[in-house]
Amino acid sequence: MSLRSTRRSGRTATRLSAGVATATLLLTAAACGGATVNDTGAGATTPAATSPAATGASASGSATGTATGSATGSATGSATGSMVPVTGECGTVNLAMNDWVGYTADAAVYTYVAEKELGCKVEQKSLKEEIAWQGFGSGQVDAVIENWGHADLVEKYIDQQQTAVDGGPTGNIGYIGWYVPPWLAKEHPDILQWENLNKYAENFKTSESGDKGQLLDGDPTFVTNDEALVQNLDLNFEVVYAGSEAALIKAFQDAETNKKWVLGYFYSPQWFLSEVPLEKVALPPYTEGCDADAEKVACDYPEYKLNKIMSKTFAEGGSSGAALMKNFNWTNDDQNLVAKYITADGMTPEAAAEKWVTDNPDKVNAWLGK
Repeated sequence: MSLRSTRRSGRTATRLSAGVATATLLLTAAACGGATVNDTGAGATTPAATSPAATGASASGSATGTATGSATGSATGSATGSMVPVTGECGTVNLAMNDWVGYTADAAVYTYVAEKELGCKVEQKSLKEEIAWQGFGSGQVDAVIENWGHADLVEKYIDQQQTAVDGGPTGNIGYIGWYVPPWLAKEHPDILQWENLNKYAENFKTSESGDKGQLLDGDPTFVTNDEALVQNLDLNFEVVYAGSEAALIKAFQDAETNKKWVLGYFYSPQWFLSEVPLEKVALPPYTEGCDADAEKVACDYPEYKLNKIMSKTFAEGGSSGAALMKNFNWTNDDQNLVAKYITADGMTPEAAAEKWVTDNPDKVNAWLGK
């Protein structure tokens, strides 16, 4: 979900108890019929970070850097990138699995096509983002199918160690920012300007944030500048980590239903934005280089062109699975539709992938070079 490679400012942040995050994950998974993603191939059992969803085509809610109100805009991503020939044997593909449903959608479709069309054996391994990159050099990980920036990891594993390479764009455009529930923006429209947040800080206090307002983030490993932003913009807020995408979604759902004060980190593409059209807070506009020093960030997040990362060995080994990975490319609407199948419709990732593949033969054939 963009940016994932947490950059800390040295400021103290709080994380909600594991029990809360775990309970939320279980509750959300149950509501969705227990959709799972693989840990060791097509039939494994790692819960997807899911929640009730809305329609796929409209679920591509965008949050642009200028934040002009509703997060349900039209950033659909672009399916671009040159195709490479799909030749050679496939064998086993070790695919890292990160814990957000958009990633699950990417991985499900890639896995389905790789196994059904190319005879690959895809081993899906549930790993935190930074841990996954460590596996490129050891051969434990062949690919990360959705990367949100991570300039620090690019420098370490692509530039320095040279164990990984850029696998090309996914076609998805990612956005990150701070959001409030629709009811709050409607009743207090000035809250959508960051300069007014301190005026309302008292309303956002929680037991975890102490005498400051709470800014709710997700998983601590997600890419985030929020601790630095709070400090450098002199905001009377404390960053509190909910622990997962599912916990963030649950918090926003509850806030909208029960008119609670919640300010939180969120992103698109994300199916949830069509269910609850969160409103984006306008931070100081992003300009090139304004986030170069992680300790001094005082600007909004940039637009992220999401890409794939592959181990150098896998990328250069002649596998048909590697060629398919390089060619894999779709839009935010495509991803959100598959995510909707998994979440709102209660389909397994494999069934969701099969439906999408069946309905989109031209795109799949382009990936396969047919």
